[in-house]
Amino acid sequence: MQAYAAGTLPRPFAIVVAAHVSMCDQCRAVFEAHESAGGAVLEDMVQAPVDSGLRDSVLELLDVPVSEPEPAAPVRSGVFPGPVVECLHGRPPRWRKMGMGVKQCLLEDGRSGSVRLLHIPAGQAVPDHSHNGLELTLVLQGSFSDETGRFGVGDVEIGDEDLEHTPIADAGPDCICLAATDAPLRFNQFVPRMLQPIFRI
Repeated sequence: MQAYAAGTLPRPFAIVVAAHVSMCDQCRAVFEAHESAGGAVLEDMVQAPVDSGLRDSVLELLDVPVSEPEPAAPVRSGVFPGPVVECLHGRPPRWRKMGMGVKQCLLEDGRSGSVRLLHIPAGQAVPDHSHNGLELTLVLQGSFSDETGRFGVGDVEIGDEDLEHTPIADAGPDCICLAATDAPLRFNQFVPRMLQPIFRI
């Protein structure tokens, strides 16, 4: 949350945090507290004289639009919070079948990582895997369970190199998640490893 408020969180993770903050009043208060603390630090910094040309250049940058996802207002479209709707450009997700009823919609994929929507039918498992980096998974609809517990709407699971798990969508509504990673997953089974480059996971 602190990194997100400071603007230093990589964009894929910032999208997940923005979506979570838009769904959670308590976390929105924490985010606003971090922003206020950051502002107080800036106000207390010792000022230094700067060249007028540099000053003008910096002031011009203030008019440049920022692409950082904003969590402020809890806007939603169906199960999708505002930051996800923004990534979808206001259109419905374009789901791509991955097998066993699981679908994904890749929202962004770049050097800092990727962020995607996952649609997992109730009762269906995602192939067991571990991680080469960090993964944040936010539940938007339904729920899933794995070796670490159960995650419902608004919950975020944080996975790292130490986590090996087999997420299973719980009974009830199909599970829809927003997931961000900064490195490819490590699948234990042969078929998912073969399909991994195709789905960019």
